[in-house]
Amino acid sequence: MIEKQFKFQQVNTKQIEKIIDDDHVNINHMVLTKGDALPEHYSNSNVYMIVLRGSITLRLDEQEEHTYPSGSILNIPYKKKMNISNQHDEILEFFVVKAPSPRFYDGG
Repeated sequence: MIEKQFKFQQVNTKQIEKIIDDDHVNINHMVLTKGDALPEHYSNSNVYMIVLRGSITLRLDEQEEHTYPSGSILNIPYKKKMNISNQHDEILEFFVVKAPSPRFYDGG
């Protein structure tokens, strides 16, 4: 087989899992229930968030919070302060795609 298969958990509880971590791209899968949040941090690459279900609440740097529904793809530039949470009843599920890999920015 030439292709590689990667799997992710299909759950309704809090889940943060690395799916792919290589020199080209990092892909993480996340599930957050109401009230769950990621720790405040800075983007370590060019980041895309693909919202599969629920609504993501996002605050970048000092801007006001914005909420984006499922079907949204968000792009967050490198070195932006991020606050990500689920403030809604529905489960939030999304993928985080970092391209290029953070290794590119860390100097290898």
